[in-house]
Amino acid sequence: MKYRKGLRLVMRRGYGAAHDPLKAFCSDITEAGLAKMRIATIHRSRLIAETGFGTERVGLPEGVATTAFAVGDWVLVDPATLVLVRRLERNTLLERRTEGDRPRQLIAANVDTVFIVTSCNDDFNPARLERYLALANEAGTVPVIVLTKIDTVPDTAPYLQQAKKLQLDLDVVLVNATTAEAVKVLAPWCGEGRTVALVGSSGVGKSTLLNILSPSSSGEAQPTGPIRASDDKGRHTTTSRSLHPVVGGGWVIDTPGMRTLQVSDVSSGLDVLFAEIVELAHGCRFRDCTHSVEPGCAVQAAIGEGTLDRERLDRWRKLSNENLANTRQSSGPRKDKTSKVRRNRL
Repeated sequence: MKYRKGLRLVMRRGYGAAHDPLKAFCSDITEAGLAKMRIATIHRSRLIAETGFGTERVGLPEGVATTAFAVGDWVLVDPATLVLVRRLERNTLLERRTEGDRPRQLIAANVDTVFIVTSCNDDFNPARLERYLALANEAGTVPVIVLTKIDTVPDTAPYLQQAKKLQLDLDVVLVNATTAEAVKVLAPWCGEGRTVALVGSSGVGKSTLLNILSPSSSGEAQPTGPIRASDDKGRHTTTSRSLHPVVGGGWVIDTPGMRTLQVSDVSSGLDVLFAEIVELAHGCRFRDCTHSVEPGCAVQAAIGEGTLDRERLDRWRKLSNENLANTRQSSGPRKDKTSKVRRNRL
């Protein structure tokens, strides 16, 4: 990687000049005279990008807003001016719907695995975890449920069993984020050339996990909050998204806790999440079966036989209706119209 003379480079501890930490991610991307970088943090009027050896402030061309970028984006930058030239095509993109007609919020880009972090206490909520799973599935990433604070409960088995039932072949791991053992548990997803994202509610231990996965090069750890005695929940500490190097050659994207997570445009993600219901529906007598009162409903039969939980069906119905109501519908030759979607009778 060549830069103009005088370009400030903050050397990252543990890397030599001959080692390019970005090479494993995009070694096949070259463009004469431009430097490849990765967006690490996004501010209102500027971007901070990883060079592989440190960080640089990157300027934007006139008329381009920072809202067009996500942490994790690959970009090509003019090394002489440190102005961004173009963004490279994304492999994956985590995004969520916002209130009203505002643009969708970009969470993270080019993520391989999403660590959905929740703690073994009152924060554990299957319905909320299913929302994160739908988001991760739709983006084409691999979701992993990470159960934290296992040292605070006498038995983790109930949490593990409930989490594994949420999706077919779902990986669920137990970690004590305050010990080095957590790094070994998460290592299969954090190798060289891999990017993981930490998502979950505030106070579940994401910052603690980040500190152990990515020892800070500046010596300043990500702040963490104590557990509240009233409800066993941690305190909100992360306020913005950020990219950090991981021991072993990968990268981790930390995200703030999300107070709300509405689903939209996640039909495929829901099909993966509720694969057992989708499969059962093929056996219904009627193609437009709502799985409520129709005769010959294979889904209701499974509930009667005890092979499908009714609460699971209720959550599928709620998310499916919400997704239909929130998803933009195109109509007409220009495909630029948005119609109000009528709630279905699932």
